[in-house]
Amino acid sequence: MVFSSTIFLFLFLPMTLLGYYLIKNNYKNYYLLFMSLIFFGWSQPNYLWIIILSVVVNYACAMLIDDLQKLQRPVLIIAVIANLSILFCFKYFNFSIDSINKVLGSSFALREIILPIGISFFTFQGMSYVIDVYRKDVPAQKNIFKVGLYIVLFPQLIAGPIVRYKDIAFEIDNRKTVLQDFSSGIERFIIGFGKKAIIANTMAAAADAIWDNGATGNTWIIAWGGCSLYVADIFRFFWL
Repeated sequence: MVFSSTIFLFLFLPMTLLGYYLIKNNYKNYYLLFMSLIFFGWSQPNYLWIIILSVVVNYACAMLIDDLQKLQRPVLIIAVIANLSILFCFKYFNFSIDSINKVLGSSFALREIILPIGISFFTFQGMSYVIDVYRKDVPAQKNIFKVGLYIVLFPQLIAGPIVRYKDIAFEIDNRKTVLQDFSSGIERFIIGFGKKAIIANTMAAAADAIWDNGATGNTWIIAWGGCSLYVADIFRFFWL
């Protein structure tokens, strides 16, 4: 599921907002976590275990760091290795094997791996939580569901940004929504959606058409035009 899809715009987002404002304050976090897991698992339900494993590992390591003063550094190292191992297995394993094959002339088989959405973002986000606890910037969160909400929350799951736990720890339990903030969020979303759907998608389609022609099918002017279109496609992230 992506933010510009009809399913997100006309089904998921309205249901999330409606449920959030109808549910009592004590259960809002659980509802957001539930909807975020649906968002993640919509197109990859078989990969839900990965993000749940990430939540459990980082929660457990942070609790151990908070409780075991003499073992803080070893537990932190374990947390970092565990997080990076998950990221390596799904994102960089085939890249590493392919590089080894090219350098050594070997023929190690590649694995058929479908990359889980947002794996880089939720991996580093979970790891940053453990680091914040290790640095004593924040105490370990005793409620695993709140740790899960921090790691899985869908608005920043697939494209970031990576948010430090210490920056939003207070907001998890004490946030307030006012009309001005809500309207500002809607305005920001509409502007971003317009740039994505109208500008970026159009630029990307034109750039892809140029790249598909290959080096022999384009003049140097057209090739530079394709580069400019691609730059415009990427530059939308900095327009807000």
